[in-house]
Amino acid sequence: MELIEGIEKIIEPYPKAVITIGNFDGVHIGHQALFHEVIEKADALGGTSVAMTFEPHPARVLQENSHPPLITLYEQKIELIERSGIDVLITIPFTREFADVTAKAFVEDILSKRIGMKAIVVGRDYTFGKNREGDIEFLKKYAELLGFEVVVTDWIQKPGNGTGRISSTRVREFVTDGKVTEARKLLGRYYQIRGTIETGRNRGGKLLGFPTANIKLYDELAPRTGVYAVTVEHQGKKYKGVANIGYSPTFDDYIYTVEVHILDFNDNIYGEIIRVNFTERLRDEKKFSGIPELSEQIKKDIIKAREILSL
Repeated sequence: MELIEGIEKIIEPYPKAVITIGNFDGVHIGHQALFHEVIEKADALGGTSVAMTFEPHPARVLQENSHPPLITLYEQKIELIERSGIDVLITIPFTREFADVTAKAFVEDILSKRIGMKAIVVGRDYTFGKNREGDIEFLKKYAELLGFEVVVTDWIQKPGNGTGRISSTRVREFVTDGKVTEARKLLGRYYQIRGTIETGRNRGGKLLGFPTANIKLYDELAPRTGVYAVTVEHQGKKYKGVANIGYSPTFDDYIYTVEVHILDFNDNIYGEIIRVNFTERLRDEKKFSGIPELSEQIKKDIIKAREILSL
């Protein structure tokens, strides 16, 4: 996949470009369906499949401190879109100046002239341009003038009973509630966080007998406090583990941490990045009478996690 970060870096229009545009936070199965539609249309035209996204997320520029945490950081979003099979990913550095670009200028100058769009694939509620003045009808009007096709896709319904559309908001709600198995159904993969291992409070191995990797999160969404069965990716290898997210109430220090005990692993990985995939929530975080009771519970958590992760 070719990654273009900035419209000005496009040297010439792409042959028969078929494009979809969005924030794609989470790259859930609804987004994946859009990419599949784009790829199929590009193949039919003998053209180029293109996705356009924005960095940072527009809400972070326009809403200042009221934006939600990200489901996928930029690096992971690129990886997931590349995995979909898209030919070209164009990232627009989102600024207030870009937010003032009119719908007309966006379609004529950027999509048509610069990118060479011959078809655009969008959802039914797609809007764009300054004050969201552009919509499906706007696109259809300019399609006749500029010679491109507008493909409007149906929303992908939630698995199971099929009621309600799949959305980044719904994924975020599931993760926030600790419903990581439900989030997986919408994502098409396990929910993942990634971060750098930093020095913790030095009590996991010494006091409890279970050394933990303390993860420094950046800007992504963290699941609800509690204990989870997880898998851990490090340097191309995957391990089983148990993650604790919360405030360690047994120790009364109430400092928020994300700690992972990696099973059958004893390497020094301070300062390195790991990826943690949340498989299933085991239990709430709770306050124990002391270290012996907490250690016994951790043993039970490990046994249960091994059972889950062996299925």
